[in-house]
Amino acid sequence: MMTSRNLPRSQTYGKDDLSGVGGNKTMTSSRETRKLTSRFLLALSSLLSAAGGAIHAAAFRKALTAISASDLPHFYAGSSKALWLGDSTTLFIVSLILGVIAARPSKAMQAIVVLVALAPLATAILIYTFLGGFFAGHVLLAIAALALLAGMLLPGSAACASLEKAP
Repeated sequence: MMTSRNLPRSQTYGKDDLSGVGGNKTMTSSRETRKLTSRFLLALSSLLSAAGGAIHAAAFRKALTAISASDLPHFYAGSSKALWLGDSTTLFIVSLILGVIAARPSKAMQAIVVLVALAPLATAILIYTFLGGFFAGHVLLAIAALALLAGMLLPGSAACASLEKAP
């Protein structure tokens, strides 16, 4: 039975082979290609999401005209406006998340938490704008506040570093 112990060095894939030190350029090249492809796909997804958000937001004027011309009660008209712009906002935030991961994969965990917290925060603002002090806005604001706090407490964040230095 062949194991890595009795294989010649050129046939094993150790840690240093993956980093390009062990002389195995094929393995390193393949890993780099996968990394670059992944980053490209994330960037493309980010651009598509931003474009979708822009197109959806641009169509809001037509939706606003239709909503205003309807006989919907204030609550439903306001909900329609909030949901319409909420969809656009979500697409923009998803675009930001994907863009950050594509640009800085090493910073992904902390950044993801903070950026994802923007989705419920933005939706809450829209609800407050169009519906006033509605229960869903309060819940979304609480979700955003808790997620932002969690992001600040993650290891490696500036807030966490200052807490660790405090006596």
